[in-house]
Amino acid sequence: MRMAVQQSDMQTLIKDGRRTFVAGLTYAAALSGFITLLQLTVPLFMLQVHDRVINSRSYDTLAMLAILAGGGLLLYGILEFIRALTFQAMAGTLVRRLNLPTLEAALSASVAGGAVKASQVLRDLADLRTFLTSSAVVAPLEGMWCPIYLVVLFALHPYYGILAVVSAGILVALGLLSDMFTRQMTKEANQAHIENISRISGTLRHSEAIEAMGMLPALARRWRSDQVHAADLSNLANARGRGMHTTTRVLRLFMQIAALSLGASLVIDGTASPGSMIGATIVMSRLLAPFDSLTDNWKSWIAASSAWNRIRELLESHQSSRDSIPTPPCEGPLEVDGLIYVPPGRDLPVIKGIGFTVEPGTILGVVGPSAAGKSTLARLMVGAAKPTAGGIYLDGHNVYLWERGSFGHMTGYLPQSVSLLDGTIRENIARMREADPRLVIEAARLAGVHEMIGRLPLGYDTPVGDGRFTLSGGQKQRIALARAVYGRPRLLVLDEPNANLDAEGEAALMRAMRALRDDGTIVVVIAHRPAIMECADKLLVLQDGRIAQFGDRTSIVATLAPPRKRAGTGDAA
Repeated sequence: MRMAVQQSDMQTLIKDGRRTFVAGLTYAAALSGFITLLQLTVPLFMLQVHDRVINSRSYDTLAMLAILAGGGLLLYGILEFIRALTFQAMAGTLVRRLNLPTLEAALSASVAGGAVKASQVLRDLADLRTFLTSSAVVAPLEGMWCPIYLVVLFALHPYYGILAVVSAGILVALGLLSDMFTRQMTKEANQAHIENISRISGTLRHSEAIEAMGMLPALARRWRSDQVHAADLSNLANARGRGMHTTTRVLRLFMQIAALSLGASLVIDGTASPGSMIGATIVMSRLLAPFDSLTDNWKSWIAASSAWNRIRELLESHQSSRDSIPTPPCEGPLEVDGLIYVPPGRDLPVIKGIGFTVEPGTILGVVGPSAAGKSTLARLMVGAAKPTAGGIYLDGHNVYLWERGSFGHMTGYLPQSVSLLDGTIRENIARMREADPRLVIEAARLAGVHEMIGRLPLGYDTPVGDGRFTLSGGQKQRIALARAVYGRPRLLVLDEPNANLDAEGEAALMRAMRALRDDGTIVVVIAHRPAIMECADKLLVLQDGRIAQFGDRTSIVATLAPPRKRAGTGDAA
């Protein structure tokens, strides 16, 4: 039921986005109708000047026509400005509504392994806003009011109207042909560029290893191949699109010449006035301009449509069944019940039906060979992955379904791959919240890094993250530990917390673990060094995703100890 509610919310959000777009587009379309009428000001002014003023030689008529034309153009400018503000407001409203849900969905997709798609969708929001505030979105609205120009042309002379209908039909056909020839290729080219950029961005995170082991030439060859493929697709699509647009523009100019020639013929025959010839030529130009613009900006519409579809697909696939109501703090046990986990894209489970209970005030050490499922279990304990079957419960509450804000107050997590966010050390320890500095210092003291931070250039205000002050691996891990213990969480999960620590850092880690255990925290630690495991009250031995042993540390260690050799022989006891 909870999942259904989430899905309903996502569907409602998408419908609201569409409704915002349609409402804004409808209002802008209505404005475009008045703008289209006002764009007749110049051709009608020229028609009246040629047919009335020149023949009557009346300055009063000229002055009156000029005043009316000036008023019409002023109103045209005002409505044009209001229409631009309409698109700007529509884009702002749409992005504000979608921003946070899209960010949450992208984060969930990234956790689930869809980082390439997620990172692109975040750019899609900005691209969608840019499109809605560009001139490309206006062309269809002006095109839908082209019948007004047809009415004027037929009123001037039926032949003008017939020529306009034929010309518009030809341009529409060329636009459809352009779409047919370029749409799929443009999509493939854009997708290839997106994947290539994401692949390069992901690889550059390992720049030190690339530089140290001379991997750049080989990687450059791979990148070049991918880029050439994407560029070839893009160039072919652009060539086809530009060819069709050039054809459309040339034909449009020919049609204007045809209109002028037709008008001249009608004037010679005495069936139309010179003023109507000039006015019809200008009206014909205004009639065909939206079709020319549509052909030129069709790629923008395809790109915007693709961006919206990616956003919609991400939101629709965001099936997180997490609660939206915060859960109050609790102090109950951690229970793992029939836990099974099959990673996305795989058929075999990594965690195979395990179950155990850890009481508050207990340090649980998780050991086992590589690929036994230890890090996966850690991710499941903090709700970073959704169990395939079974569940993990803290004081009876499902850790995956738990509302993230309140769960974050209850939980600390130090992943195997340590990273600090772009910000100051104080902000990182406080988990990017506005926090009491005393709580930050308390967490730093608990993790044993207060003195180390004090020796940094700006202390707690030292900026860290990409392109900021460079910390060693051990310093990052100790600051990340302070972040994990911030607020004295009730569940602390540490995955290889001493991987980059020296003896001093390891001692501080063990002191923090014992202090939190004495405070009633459940501490789960994954480590290989015996010194860390000596802090554990219980041990869990994982093997091939199953529990091999679980119990008190002393009894488990006794069974894991290597056999001793008998004195004077080479046989194992």
